[in-house]
Amino acid sequence: MLPAIRLTASKPPSRSHTLHLLCHVKPGAASKREGVSAVTASGIELCVAARAREGEANRAVRALIAEVLHVPKSDVEIAKGMKSREKTVVVSNITIVKSSIEETIEGIRIKIEQSVST
Repeated sequence: MLPAIRLTASKPPSRSHTLHLLCHVKPGAASKREGVSAVTASGIELCVAARAREGEANRAVRALIAEVLHVPKSDVEIAKGMKSREKTVVVSNITIVKSSIEETIEGIRIKIEQSVST
């Protein structure tokens, strides 16, 4: 089983990395429940108010991840699961600054966990 949060290195000399998030999406949620609802070792559970039609939920997932991670929406893509609730969301241009990959992943996990809706 893959971890919910992974970083892959880009080819040198680039210092940017690509972040892969395994997500389970619940479309059509009440707007007050919209956001990250859980973070586990196997996945990130997201609730979005948008319905799963004509790409609405996918756009909402991209916007939600961009907001949580404070990255441009243009850096966030759905790489796998366009028509599924199980999605792999890819975030480009992640820079590791003076820390290891493990510390960067832990920082991202903390940032996502802090956004969990209560």
